[in-house]
Amino acid sequence: MTPYSTRRARLINLMQAQGGGVAIIPTAPEVMRNRDADYPYRHDSYFYYLSGFMEPEAVVVLIACENPRTILFCREKNLEREIWDGYRYGPDAAREKFGFDAAFPIEAMAVEMPKLLADAPSVFYALGQNDYDEKLQGWLGSVRAMGRAGVVAPSTIHNVHVLLDEMRLFKDADEIALMRRAGVISAEAHCRAMRISRPGLYEYTLEAELLHEFRRKGSQYPAYGSIVATGSNACVLHYRASDAVLKDGDLVLIDAGCELDSYAADITRTFPANGVFSGPQKELYEIVLASQNAAIEVTRPGKHFMDGHDAAVRVLAQGMLDTGLLNKNKVGTLEDVIANGDFRQFYMHRTGHWLGMDVHDVGEYRDLNAAVAEGESKPWRGLQPGMVTTVEPGIYVRPAEGVPEKYWHIGIRIEDDALVTETGCEIMTTGAPRTVADIEALMRN
Repeated sequence: MTPYSTRRARLINLMQAQGGGVAIIPTAPEVMRNRDADYPYRHDSYFYYLSGFMEPEAVVVLIACENPRTILFCREKNLEREIWDGYRYGPDAAREKFGFDAAFPIEAMAVEMPKLLADAPSVFYALGQNDYDEKLQGWLGSVRAMGRAGVVAPSTIHNVHVLLDEMRLFKDADEIALMRRAGVISAEAHCRAMRISRPGLYEYTLEAELLHEFRRKGSQYPAYGSIVATGSNACVLHYRASDAVLKDGDLVLIDAGCELDSYAADITRTFPANGVFSGPQKELYEIVLASQNAAIEVTRPGKHFMDGHDAAVRVLAQGMLDTGLLNKNKVGTLEDVIANGDFRQFYMHRTGHWLGMDVHDVGEYRDLNAAVAEGESKPWRGLQPGMVTTVEPGIYVRPAEGVPEKYWHIGIRIEDDALVTETGCEIMTTGAPRTVADIEALMRN
């Protein structure tokens, strides 16, 4: 069995545990960019997770009943369109290649879906997530119209993404292998950008080097819009690479990762444009690095998702007090800073997020099954082997009264991808240097 057929079988089992029914998972639509040009096509992650099929205009349908079936609806063969758009499998070849029990032309859904939904207890479908809502209403209407013939329409709609999110949160061996490779490619791209960096270049020059390395090593796309931020731009969390000039004495923050066969990497490195950290830059960098190491140390089974953030915050907050970014006479002790959230002036985001097919991947962050008293929040989710999370603390210093001027306009983030293992975690992005000494050595050579 392929990983995709294994996942389909597992989802059918989960559906049967909820009484059975019919699951409908469409892929993403093609989107026009302008006039006669499309945006580069990228399939829906849920759909691809279950199918491995990359063509547009396709739907996976799973029948969870006494005799389970897997069905793919896709475009028919069209030799004329293949001249313009490339190869199409067509239903027969797609059924055989991707291991479905049956396959039909996408146009046949109007006829086939009412038959498949007839007498099904439930529909497993994500309402409001795509343009199939209206079609589903029509199919259900057709089934209800057969009521006097003894046909019963589904009475319940379950959000199929709830089941799939839990499945996707835990990566299997095939997914982990892809994510390791994506991490290697992305790390090599960061090294390439560091090697070429020098004052006088533009942010977009470094972005071009990243994209070159991604594609050269087999990645299909960047996993997200690359952040290449020099100087004060590094204090803008979602800054996009633009035309600012790298200046002597400035830091450069790059947050970039590739997508390889639908799986993302996510790395951030911060380095001096001229290859040498200044004293204030090195001070803050060492604090961020220590906070990341503290977070990595608690990224292990038995710990919870937010434990890494809490560990990083303690180190960052203490560093803010030690450097004078926070005035001890005004904010008090370390415990006061954490309790009052004063550290958020310089660190305003969480230390990680799930990673997988989407760079901000699916999966609950809290344990929704835990019992809590009325009015209390659910506890944070416990870490388990197979989960993948980023670890990305930072410090961002904007000019402000009382903030030492030598730190102004310094933005630093260090981010790596951590696979939770049986005994701890595996950092899959170690190819990009993290320490001051290693960064300066790479850039010097």
